[in-house]
Amino acid sequence: MLKLPDYLRKPSFLTFEFIWQLLSIPSQIFSQILQFFPFSHYVTFQSVSIFNFQFSVLNFPLSIIHYSPFGKLRASLFTFLSSLFTAFLLLLSSIYAYGQKPLKIAFGSCGHQDKPLSILKTIAKSKPDYFIYLGDNIYGDTRDMAVMKAKYDKLAKNKNFKALKKATTILATWDDHDFGENDAGKNYPFKEQSKKLFLDFFGEPEISQRRERPGIYTSQIIETKEGKIQIILLDTRTFRDELRHIDSTFKADTIFNYKLDYAPILSQDSTLLGAAQWRWLEAQLRNKVDLRIICSSTQFGISYNGYEAWANFPREREKMLDVIQRTRAKSVIFISGDVHYGELSKFINEKTYPIYDLTSSGLTQTWDFATPNSKRIAGPVMENHYGQLLIDFKTETIRLQIINHKKEVKIDYPIQWKKLDFE
Repeated sequence: MLKLPDYLRKPSFLTFEFIWQLLSIPSQIFSQILQFFPFSHYVTFQSVSIFNFQFSVLNFPLSIIHYSPFGKLRASLFTFLSSLFTAFLLLLSSIYAYGQKPLKIAFGSCGHQDKPLSILKTIAKSKPDYFIYLGDNIYGDTRDMAVMKAKYDKLAKNKNFKALKKATTILATWDDHDFGENDAGKNYPFKEQSKKLFLDFFGEPEISQRRERPGIYTSQIIETKEGKIQIILLDTRTFRDELRHIDSTFKADTIFNYKLDYAPILSQDSTLLGAAQWRWLEAQLRNKVDLRIICSSTQFGISYNGYEAWANFPREREKMLDVIQRTRAKSVIFISGDVHYGELSKFINEKTYPIYDLTSSGLTQTWDFATPNSKRIAGPVMENHYGQLLIDFKTETIRLQIINHKKEVKIDYPIQWKKLDFE
């Protein structure tokens, strides 16, 4: 019988010798077979000789098996069973670790309460950990709060919305149509009444900062065993100044073959978020987290297109970059809605690392065309769809995805968030 080397007889190893009288597979062959299992990188068999191998789980040397078709059982049955049980427990833990899925955050916007909203059922079946509503969650478009409430009630009764609510945790902000009126800002006269309907519908606790202060901006930190993710929900309606309508003084670029609605506002005191929300945001960006998702109802990272976007408030967009730079906030990614199509934009600037903005807008709504966007790196996706973020702490990767109503992945863009940092 082959003799075990002395260094394998140390007490730190659970050793035993076991005879397989019916089988005669050398350890080298068994090791090759193991590679076909999905957890093979957690479990290894190291050959000592043709009939001897070391069994390891998660790099822990568990046992030395001496296999010979002509040998004797030298270890006691108790030693063998103890080692086998330990191996089983470690193997289960390794398989569990292998099976840990990335954190999944789905999101979307522009879902009309009068339509079936079947895509919400699709999202529910995908079992996201969270779903973020980015605005136009209903199409209120009214100054009659009874009408607004009736539209929320209709959404609440929708079977697909019920499925989504049952399947995951919902976070939400608003845009113009659920705020009150198309393209409305701070001068909408029923914003406080509309706010109460919004917060009631999404189950905001009675004791909440959102109820105590103007606006609906808020944040939440998702803590996992691997790290922290900060979700920042902006309010781009309550404090926003009036938009500047196109007039004869504005000279549009010839790339636009459609009617432009708005021109950039260049005044020093123009605001989109308002002073209080800016102070709050800067404090939020100083929190110690691994990844930040800033949720804006309107697009942040696109080039000017004549419609609503942060590009209409260029000084406010620069202020956002200034705040990110000043707080040294790493790994910031934007998600947005509003435009009735999906796309991924990459905003390269001199103040921060590249800012990615994944737009998902079209739970039920669509648009005839996608506007010019020099910062677009993926898309546009014109059919109904939703957005998805897959966050993997093992690889420190976030996958930015757009998935259509047929469950087809139309955009899939991985980013290692550690690269979103200041040099």
